[in-house]
Amino acid sequence: MVRPPETVAEIAERTGRPLTTVANTWTRHPEWPAPLPERRGRWRLYDPDEVDAFLRQHVDRHTVDLDPARLYTARELEAAGIGITAATIRADRSRGRWPEPDTVDHGVNRWTGATATAALATRRAYRRNTEG
Repeated sequence: MVRPPETVAEIAERTGRPLTTVANTWTRHPEWPAPLPERRGRWRLYDPDEVDAFLRQHVDRHTVDLDPARLYTARELEAAGIGITAATIRADRSRGRWPEPDTVDHGVNRWTGATATAALATRRAYRRNTEG
């Protein structure tokens, strides 16, 4: 079944993201699909299948299986490929957007895999292109 082309506003509504995120962030990414030649009023149109491929590649969070009982440092979480850096974890914690550590041993913060997984489930992701 062929899906009709969609505008940036329709993409934002379909994905549950703010129009500003789609228009000002996603569409400026070098791998964002090219607009179709036709327009709807002043709006450019995009192929929804190409948009979905971009979302899978650059926006959707990759799930990582963390051992729920194991304790992880921020650097170990970053190394596990959770999609955010240790610096982001520390910054988000200072802003109340990351949970307090499950344990602090000798000044080292550690979170269980279960705690980190729960925190990641509440985050939206936008992975920046790190190539080139």
